[in-house]
Amino acid sequence: MIDKETKKTEVLSAFQFRHATKDFDPDKKISAADFDYILETGRLSPSSYGFEPWKFVVVQNKELRSKLAEYATGARRQLQSASHFMIILTRLPKDMVAGSDYIKRMLDDVQKLPHEIAQAKRENYDHFLKTSIAIEDDPRVMFEWACRQTYIALGNMLTAAALIGIDSCPIEGFNRAKINELLAAEGIMDSEHFGISVMAAFGYRLHAPSDKTRRCAQEVVEWVE
Repeated sequence: MIDKETKKTEVLSAFQFRHATKDFDPDKKISAADFDYILETGRLSPSSYGFEPWKFVVVQNKELRSKLAEYATGARRQLQSASHFMIILTRLPKDMVAGSDYIKRMLDDVQKLPHEIAQAKRENYDHFLKTSIAIEDDPRVMFEWACRQTYIALGNMLTAAALIGIDSCPIEGFNRAKINELLAAEGIMDSEHFGISVMAAFGYRLHAPSDKTRRCAQEVVEWVE
């Protein structure tokens, strides 16, 4: 039986532990098993309709990290020192519309739904995009909607890392167009299907962080009964 109070304490302690680490200890490396665990929490994360619009690219190549630093000013320190550096890619709108080959593969091959149920889900999803949230006609909003889902996976990976004492830093400080061009030129990203969403660095802190500051619960939470 799960000790609920102990689990709650462990999770809240992990949130207290986690901070946006700028400088990692370059001599400390995350084990393969530990990073596989972090990746698995990302892979198992929820997404709208379970369509997983993400891809996790782990960049360990030092030369590529140097190239990334030219266009990612917010990641330069982490690119130099992090044990593991991740780029999260997002599916482009052409893959996220209901009639795409990608959605068909997700329904048929990944979710393995019977034909009738897959068809009903596809129709429901099509209505969702065109009417409920009404974003299908705006490619930029479609892409940003898919990007928001990758942040669910990112958040889970940051928390999973903190639970086992691994530091991290989510990073948005980069030139999106230039990084997309670089990843495509390096043969890492198929620009017909993906664009960059966000970056994240993982490793072990070099310096002790300052005390965590957050607004009080009364400012953040409102109950409507």
